[in-house]
Amino acid sequence: MATGEAPVIEMLAAMNAESIDRTDLDPQTLMLVRIAALIAVDAPVASYLMHVPAAAATGVTAEQAQDVLVAVAPIVGSPRTLAAAAKITEALGVAIELAAAEAEAEIEAESGA
Repeated sequence: MATGEAPVIEMLAAMNAESIDRTDLDPQTLMLVRIAALIAVDAPVASYLMHVPAAAATGVTAEQAQDVLVAVAPIVGSPRTLAAAAKITEALGVAIELAAAEAEAEIEAESGA
């Protein structure tokens, strides 16, 4: 039986950490490669949500993500490229909402303390 409070997320985080430790790619390149892989496998929004904020934290820009979409479009096709663009946008929106909620909770905690 799986253990921990969030065993699936914990396992995925451990896999990601192990992958990072085993590559010589710089963090930005690694995240761009991962975004390309997500596009190629037609990943769900949840997968983008796990990687897009991490990519932004390494300095990956929206323009670079668009460049990846353009680069893989001839390989994966228009429908998958358009679907990926929408999923990336949705993941960014969710990440922004979560960050705003976190900031609001911090402000409330500080004002109540």
